[in-house]
Amino acid sequence: MPTLARPDGVEIHFEERGSGPLVVLVSYWSMHPSVFEPLTEELEGDRRVVRYDDRGTGQSTRAGPYDLDTAAADLEALVERLDEPAVLVGTADGPARAIRVAARRPDLVSGVVAIGGPPFGRAAFADSDTLAASEPVIQALLSQVETDYRGALRTLVTATNPQMSEDEVRQRVNDQAEHCPVEGAAPRVRAWASDDRKEDSLAVGDRLWVVVSEAMAGGWFPAGAEMAAVVNRVLPEANVVDLEDGMVSRPDLSAAVIRRAATATAAASDPNAIQA
Repeated sequence: MPTLARPDGVEIHFEERGSGPLVVLVSYWSMHPSVFEPLTEELEGDRRVVRYDDRGTGQSTRAGPYDLDTAAADLEALVERLDEPAVLVGTADGPARAIRVAARRPDLVSGVVAIGGPPFGRAAFADSDTLAASEPVIQALLSQVETDYRGALRTLVTATNPQMSEDEVRQRVNDQAEHCPVEGAAPRVRAWASDDRKEDSLAVGDRLWVVVSEAMAGGWFPAGAEMAAVVNRVLPEANVVDLEDGMVSRPDLSAAVIRRAATATAAASDPNAIQA
């Protein structure tokens, strides 16, 4: 399996499938690769799809640091290694990593697709009734991640995947906890909770695509039209696409947005692709 050597001795494991324009599926704070499997299967017929294990997880070196700037630097180096401009696709804190690279290196990033959560801070949701807007709720979650990691994962997996059976939830929690131990997950989620890359997102402009749906967010963030309104207010140049279902249950819908993002100029002229 290929690896990317970093200056501090960490090796980043990655794998690629398919051929065509490059799509990199960006790791997030508690990610297990199975989350992206349906989307990978949708894309690999006409895209070169790359997934990687963040430092400290999976087959990559089990060592930090675990801050978002380091994660973004690892991602930037990976895209450089792949030697082709990429569409970066992520959820949770994945877009916070991707947007750093896209703002700093437009030569490497043809588009960023944020699924379920845009890359700006929680302050933008202050007027909503969502859990992310509540500082006590966020602090309670962060504390639970550090003291009862599996319990926190269960809470999040259940909230964001209502279609899962009890056995599926249990398996997902086990997979995530083994793939991404708490030593790396806890500092990552803390970094995400305090992060705000609005300026980078504004700089990326219409290369940023934000996918929203009533089926996403699990109460943690605004969903559907409410999220679209927030994004349109904070990032007026971003492309907002409202889908009828989520990334896992309807990967074909997310894959269609990713293909549009690869040719952003043409996509911007299609009013059926963008919900203004």
